[in-house]
Amino acid sequence: MTSPDSKRSASLLADISLSRRAFIAAAGGTAAVGLSGCVATGPTQGELDTVWGVAGSGEGKFNHPRSITIDDEDQLYIVDKTPRIQVFTTNGKLIRSWQTPDFQYGKPCGLSFDLDGNLLVADTHYYRILTYEKSGRLLNEKTIGGERGFVPGKFHFVTDCQQNKQGDFYIAEYGEFDRIHKYSPDRKFVLQWGGHGSELGQFLRPQKMEFDRAGLLWVTDACNHRMQVFDVSGTEPKLAKTWGEYGQDPGQLGYPYDLHLDEAGGVVYLCEFGNHRVQKFTLDGKYLGGWGRNGRQPGELDQPWGITRDSLGRMYVIDTYNHRVQRFWL
Repeated sequence: MTSPDSKRSASLLADISLSRRAFIAAAGGTAAVGLSGCVATGPTQGELDTVWGVAGSGEGKFNHPRSITIDDEDQLYIVDKTPRIQVFTTNGKLIRSWQTPDFQYGKPCGLSFDLDGNLLVADTHYYRILTYEKSGRLLNEKTIGGERGFVPGKFHFVTDCQQNKQGDFYIAEYGEFDRIHKYSPDRKFVLQWGGHGSELGQFLRPQKMEFDRAGLLWVTDACNHRMQVFDVSGTEPKLAKTWGEYGQDPGQLGYPYDLHLDEAGGVVYLCEFGNHRVQKFTLDGKYLGGWGRNGRQPGELDQPWGITRDSLGRMYVIDTYNHRVQRFWL
């Protein structure tokens, strides 16, 4: 007997098999056209590849997925508002899952990996960073934070944690404080910077961070609708560059919640919660293209929170309010 979930998945896959022209029109993009006037046979920028996931609290289902990351085996880690962390193959087969220890007051919203291959979870409303082995075993001794406060060693709502090549941890928070904290490799407080505001170097919800090859720290300053990039190599962080302005036009931003750096290609991808799309920019902020619009059909998005990319170059978009994952060729 075919389950309702199976029927829905089959229906989505059938929709995906519509003509490329219909998809590209829905996604708001343009097709790659050769000199002969024929549509190119290879994948085009932002071309939908597959869709998986349905709303629910059962295994393999989603309740507002909020962050995604990928390990060196191409296994996808996704946290939702259940709250739990579910691990999937790239085709959406559930491998394992576990739940965070506390969730009465709120849910996690950030995932990344440390240098040892452990999963870092921004346990947002419990003011801490949790560390898990890939198996799901919690490493309590590696927890950072856990108390709310303004003084060093305490946080408000943490959103992300990234570890650089030197082993230092950088933790972003929003709420009353809107700062970034630096911790040593042995998880001792070093410094903090930022503050609630829109001046250069301040933040309004620093949501996601990523280090580039040069060691610069990229920050999606979500509610200021901009990118801020910092040189953290010295004793005090220095703003290296910033770009972005609020709007819905191509090249403008509406609540960028996640980023993916492709330094080999000289580009950065931004996932916009407010504009329901993914945009592509040069590393200096020049607009190169994008795809997505608000909706529920394949290729459309509803307030996406996160993106990641696998070893084949395919991008996974957490389509949060549609409770699903969409995969695109770039």
